[in-house]
Amino acid sequence: MTLNALLFDVDGTLADTERDGHRPAFNQAFADAGLDWHWDAALYGKLLAVTGGKERMKHYIDQYRPDYVKAPDFDDMVVNLHKAKTRHYSALAAHGGIPLRPGVKRLLEEARAAGLRLAIATTTTPENVTVLLEHSLGPGTQDWFEVIAAGDIVPAKKPAPDIYFYAMEKMGVSPAECLAFEDSENGIRASLGAGLKTLITVNDYTLDHDFSGAAVVLSDLGEPDAPCRRIAGADLGRAFVDVAYLRALHAI
Repeated sequence: MTLNALLFDVDGTLADTERDGHRPAFNQAFADAGLDWHWDAALYGKLLAVTGGKERMKHYIDQYRPDYVKAPDFDDMVVNLHKAKTRHYSALAAHGGIPLRPGVKRLLEEARAAGLRLAIATTTTPENVTVLLEHSLGPGTQDWFEVIAAGDIVPAKKPAPDIYFYAMEKMGVSPAECLAFEDSENGIRASLGAGLKTLITVNDYTLDHDFSGAAVVLSDLGEPDAPCRRIAGADLGRAFVDVAYLRALHAI
């Protein structure tokens, strides 16, 4: 079947948002609330095993802070902390603090020019997606994506495949005509669970993840003057990912 649609994860895939955006934003929200919680890079890497910011905070308390006594309104506090984190993340992104990963902007532009349909499938909030696209990709670029499936739009987050099923249903496409782009083990479990052929670009937090079933695992998407590195999967003999590469990968 012909390749018609590309479905992108956001955090870690389009940009290194986890390291450069969400982690410092969480820490600022904690500090503003007078909490002694602090997530360094190593701890945050462990916390990323849990998808969803609110879920991540609850996991942190349950697993790493047995000394913390939850107040009766703990769940409400977590919701408010998450809102504060989103505000800090938005401010950081608005100041250009979260650059896109290599090859992302080029590939999106080429894919649009080639008539491929684009969508987002992520566990991060819609607000986080919008601010990243507007300030890192450019004004109006959220309109490049036919569907932005994000946040709590489905009850079960990755590694459940629900967000991908939702995006494909809204687009009216089948898994056989799509490619998914992910960066993590939870992400590929979700995409494979939805029957999607998947291209992985690793980052500092996901280098040691299990990417069994990926069509290819790369260092990044690459640029003509900065080739990507193939870590595992199909060897298509190309230095960077372009539309021709995607079509060849999809055809395997």
